[in-house]
Amino acid sequence: MTVPYKLVLIVESVVAFGEVLLTVLAMPHFDIVTNVMILNSVSILSAVLQVVAECHAKEMKRLMLSVSSIIFILLGYVLFIVSYLVTEDSPSEVRKSVGLAIFGTICISLNWWENYSTLFKIPFLEEISKNIAKTRNVVCILSSLVKVLITAAVIGISIPLSEWLSLKSVPEKVSYTVFGLVAIQIVSSAMCRWFVVVACKMHALRRCFLVPMYLASVAVLIMFLIPLHTVHQQSNSSSTFCGNRPAQAQNSITMYLSSLMADVTGTLCARPIVSETKITGLVVLGLYALSWWLGLMLSTVYIWFLKIQRIERTQDLFSKQMYEGAFLEQSLLLNTRFEIRKKIKEAGSKDTMIVYLCATMWHETYDEMMKILISMFRLDKYRPKINKQNDVIFEFHIYFDDAFKDVHNGRARHVNEYAEILVEVIKEVYTIFSEDNPCIFKTKPRLPQQKIISTPYGGRLEYTLPKGNTMMVHLKDKQLIRHKKRWSQIMYLYYLLGWRLNRRYFKMFEDGGDANELKEKLKREKENTYILALDGDTDFQPSAVMLLIDRLKLYPEVGAACGRIHPTGTGPMVWYQKFEYAVGHWLQKTAEHVFGCVLCSPGCFSLFRGAALMDDNVMKRYTTKPTEASHYIQYDQGEDRWLCTLLLQQGWRVEYNAASDAYTNAPQDFTEFYNQRRRWGPSTMANTIDLLGSGRLTSERNSSISKPYILYQVISMGASILGPATICLMIAGSFTFIVNMEQKLALTVATVPPTIYLILCFKLKSDTQIQIAAVMSILYAFLMTGTVLSIIGDIVKQQTFMTPSGLFLISMILLYLITAALHPQEFSLVIYGVLYFLCIPSGYLLLSIYSIVNMNNVTWGTREMGGKAKTAAVSAIKRQVMQATCCMCNCWKSSDSSPPMSEQKNEPPLECSVSEEQHINVHTDSEETGSSHECLTPQSPKSWIEDLQRQSYDFPLHSATLPEVEFLKGFKKV
Repeated sequence: MTVPYKLVLIVESVVAFGEVLLTVLAMPHFDIVTNVMILNSVSILSAVLQVVAECHAKEMKRLMLSVSSIIFILLGYVLFIVSYLVTEDSPSEVRKSVGLAIFGTICISLNWWENYSTLFKIPFLEEISKNIAKTRNVVCILSSLVKVLITAAVIGISIPLSEWLSLKSVPEKVSYTVFGLVAIQIVSSAMCRWFVVVACKMHALRRCFLVPMYLASVAVLIMFLIPLHTVHQQSNSSSTFCGNRPAQAQNSITMYLSSLMADVTGTLCARPIVSETKITGLVVLGLYALSWWLGLMLSTVYIWFLKIQRIERTQDLFSKQMYEGAFLEQSLLLNTRFEIRKKIKEAGSKDTMIVYLCATMWHETYDEMMKILISMFRLDKYRPKINKQNDVIFEFHIYFDDAFKDVHNGRARHVNEYAEILVEVIKEVYTIFSEDNPCIFKTKPRLPQQKIISTPYGGRLEYTLPKGNTMMVHLKDKQLIRHKKRWSQIMYLYYLLGWRLNRRYFKMFEDGGDANELKEKLKREKENTYILALDGDTDFQPSAVMLLIDRLKLYPEVGAACGRIHPTGTGPMVWYQKFEYAVGHWLQKTAEHVFGCVLCSPGCFSLFRGAALMDDNVMKRYTTKPTEASHYIQYDQGEDRWLCTLLLQQGWRVEYNAASDAYTNAPQDFTEFYNQRRRWGPSTMANTIDLLGSGRLTSERNSSISKPYILYQVISMGASILGPATICLMIAGSFTFIVNMEQKLALTVATVPPTIYLILCFKLKSDTQIQIAAVMSILYAFLMTGTVLSIIGDIVKQQTFMTPSGLFLISMILLYLITAALHPQEFSLVIYGVLYFLCIPSGYLLLSIYSIVNMNNVTWGTREMGGKAKTAAVSAIKRQVMQATCCMCNCWKSSDSSPPMSEQKNEPPLECSVSEEQHINVHTDSEETGSSHECLTPQSPKSWIEDLQRQSYDFPLHSATLPEVEFLKGFKKV
């Protein structure tokens, strides 16, 4: 047995011995006041160690508080001895119990030695503490076994055999009282400890932890003594009070309380100072009780000044993971780590973290672009590049897929209307966030000059945001580089992590740097480099980002973390998805987070650790080109889930943070919704099967994924596969319940429509399939409505809900209501649960058939047509052209050469040469854009750079050279 285990066994044996002495042998001879307050004296050794530690660290601010704590506890011991040995003539057993009680409390105070073991810089103690922390579970098991064995041994030795045999004659009501109190103690202790942890993590440390723990013992005394005081007032004397025991009650609850109050009365009346009303003895009793209580408060007052981080780990809050049920509030207070305050002070010396916000765009609308850009500018305002914290550096990247189109009959490539809208939105948002003074009576400053760069993959715009952070817009040309979301992610992973991070250290190594030192620095920077994956329509607050950063910063084994995604939009489809997302996060994501790992960290709002992405078989395998049918489903249809699968298989943990809220647009059209889920369903199943196929290896490599969790996923996968069949059985039950149809006939009728739909899906186009599914969904919704009404009618008719259908309906309603009640801010979403319930056949039967039949369709499904986006794009361009043509003929000049508006006062206003009714042809299709703007410009632009520069006349874009030409040319080949 190693030294840490030996030391733990010795200390736990002493502590267990002291607990038995105090609670089993000594406390039965004392009164209720002494028994409640003597537990506070177990802080004696903690107070002594605090004094030594503060003297050793030369921290004299709170030294007097710790010294006062020792004085009060010792004073309590002295008055305790005086009370039992001087003010009254106590029996010999009571005199022995006084000594046992004091010795027992001193032994128990050794329980929290770990809280101070690392403060004295003793290598032996520090090494033991590290070894104990590594094997915490084994230590807890050993200490529990030791306590059980020592408790049993001491009780067996101290209690004669004749008294053990007398247990058979204990009255039944006494047994019920004892076992009832034990059950209450166990449940209440566990709940108290859980609420204390929650209170600390919610930063309600003082009002929800410290103050209630201080008042716990006082509240217990008040609860017992006030009823006794009332009875005493009704009696003529103390002898009458002690002689009149509470009468036995008739009902069980009152009987238990009466028995308990009789025992409390007995402990007080056994003391002569109470029965004979000795004022001096009562004063001494009150003084030593008050002294012990003050001693506990002063020895734990350091908790009042703790500065807990936003997401504090439980093991950083408490030195031991177990609590003592016999003296709960004392153990929770004394178990709170004494060195946290010192850790917080040293937190500022840690390395600076770099967070790259990478958003992927394609055919987003004006409003969607506005959301993501406002979120980025909002974060820039919240954390400027130069700030006091200096703990996080943000850099923003937007990767715009398919941003170019053919012009001049294919002789040139210019940015398309979507990219033009993005540039316009950036200008609008930049103007808003650059105005620190909202006063309208001021001269509007000119927007600063930004950079525009031609790159091997298309182009890049570099903006310096109002608060100093950098934002890069990467315009990708699908004729030059692979497009689609996964390849945009690969592009920024290799650019940010492979080139900008690794390349810098490689050059330092080439310049003669020490390899070991550089390797250590590179490892540390990988750990502190994060990538926040975003979609082009995500809306979030800076606090949501900081919560994810805190989680990865505090948990080194976490490779990714996601937040709570809220779908936005209007219409029945969005209502359905709001409840679906809510239930998925309330139940599924939370269960995965607690029991194992989150299987999918959505790409619309997830934070990834650079070290995890750069691990073996993660980033390299993520670049695999699809060569088989299953690859297209697993790799490209659900890229975020596949990336999380790679992280889990490599041993990293993926977590969920419910307080980190993000909002993203949800499909509002039935067709778009079905096409989106057509991608998600098969990719989810493919990645889950991949993870289960390597379940044994993954559970060995990843400590967060256990074999029971793998079994849970197997059962979940089986339930998903059996989902359509379950819906058919439910529909058959509906027919049987509503129209009293025979079971076999009902099952046949229930399976015929899905079978016909399955056959039609193989023959018809996808749009027609979705139209048929929409009609069938409405019919199924009516059927579900009739089923619910029939179940309710049957419950009313039979006047009981204890039927299979009634129990199922009520249990589902209670499940969702209770879950929603635990999330009060989102409780209103239960209203959409009615629609969700009616659409169950559509979502779990028809959608499954559509997804399976159209598995060969590997298109994205959403924004394929881009109807709304294109309409908005054309409207925006027309407004811009109208403004340029009618009102500002000088707009085509570069911003550098055009004089300010203040210098043009003497120039006559230029009349509009184009009427508002005149139709302006603005071609947006790639085949017809050759003449775009030619009728309005004195000279057609030669390149896309000149085109954007002309359009951004009031937000100048300066041509610049590309610093990473070598890397990007090589990446383009890949």
